[in-house]
Amino acid sequence: MEPKLNLLVIRCSDIDESESFYQALGLSFVKHRHGKGAEHYAAEVEGFTFELYPTTEKFPVSIGTRIGFVVEDVDQLLVQLDDCAKVLTAATESPWGRRAVIADPDGYRIELINRC
Repeated sequence: MEPKLNLLVIRCSDIDESESFYQALGLSFVKHRHGKGAEHYAAEVEGFTFELYPTTEKFPVSIGTRIGFVVEDVDQLLVQLDDCAKVLTAATESPWGRRAVIADPDGYRIELINRC
């Protein structure tokens, strides 16, 4: 059996601001806390969990991470995100479909792509 990615955790300087940003992308989050662990947000999408945790000294923001989402309409989503996302690469046609790259509140690079 091939491995299947089921979890992605990113560290955020302000998890509430990041939750709002990713909610604008269309994700729905629930606030969680496991035992004495940090309060965080989790979104479940087709068997995949995407979590937003606060930064700590041991776990800072790691902007070397790049995240990709397949979306219905890249151009429409860029309009919706106009006030909360920095566009790093404008929407253009690519071998993978229409693609744009934006930055979230912590500078994580988010690739948005829609495939026909």
